[in-house]
Amino acid sequence: MKVFTETQRFDQWWMRILLVIVLAFAISPLIFQYDTLINSNVELVSVLVSILVLLAVFMTFWFLFKLQTRIDETGITYRFFPFQRKNRFKPWSEIQTISIRKYNPIKEYGGWGYRISFTKKKALTIKGNKGIQIIFKNGNELLLGTQHPEKVEQIIKNYLA
Repeated sequence: MKVFTETQRFDQWWMRILLVIVLAFAISPLIFQYDTLINSNVELVSVLVSILVLLAVFMTFWFLFKLQTRIDETGITYRFFPFQRKNRFKPWSEIQTISIRKYNPIKEYGGWGYRISFTKKKALTIKGNKGIQIIFKNGNELLLGTQHPEKVEQIIKNYLA
């Protein structure tokens, strides 16, 4: 049987540019005030620590946060790490409808990431504006972001047929 797997990470081009800009500001005291910083160990250490913290935050987004999706003959498995340590599995029997749709991450969910609401809606997205819209028989809704909507649509049709 066919299996679809996808792993997404926060690796957008604009995040890389933001990292360069933030690091440029953080490093600027080392360049423009080098003489002052060398004479004051406290200031030098604080600048170096702030640079390391900024790098750690950005690296956490790039390497730690990830959305994993798997679709196979048994159902859909997903996990948004580190918020969900274990895989979540939903069998086809619990799914009322499933489709691929274009969505507006800002308007509909307030942005990308692990998004929950007081209604029965949840969205797990990393980037883009295409997603797998799932409505469960219990009334809950889940949107899983995808970068491969055509592949997902083909495999969904295969299992719903």
